[in-house]
Amino acid sequence: MKKYKFTISGTEYDVHLKDIEDNVAEVDVNGTIYEVQIHGEVKTSKTPKLIRKPVEQMPGEGQIKKSASTGKHKVTAPLPGTILKINVSVGDVVTEGQNLMVMEAMKMENQVQTTKGGEVTAIKVNVGDSVLQDDLLIEIA
Repeated sequence: MKKYKFTISGTEYDVHLKDIEDNVAEVDVNGTIYEVQIHGEVKTSKTPKLIRKPVEQMPGEGQIKKSASTGKHKVTAPLPGTILKINVSVGDVVTEGQNLMVMEAMKMENQVQTTKGGEVTAIKVNVGDSVLQDDLLIEIA
């Protein structure tokens, strides 16, 4: 709170007034902490003390949930947008990095590619569909 310098009988003291609660003050004198009782009128602080409850975590909160693998690779939308063109059909065999479809997102045409090769088992969207980020587009087995 406040710092003072006192000289008592020729000895200099650095005094740091840390906290006052009711009529007891916590004082740091040259690195040693004392609790000092105040006699007389005590001015109360207008600043309220913040008291918080401890944070309680719900059961399972903060744990990573792993989804069971079905053996299928799912291609999802990288951004919200509209499907402009689909380059593959069900039954096609695709390779890693192949362009599967074109979608418009943020006024730009974006190529949607696969990160794994395999056979296209399902196409979940049609040309003209609006999709949100992480919506399922294509399944590859």
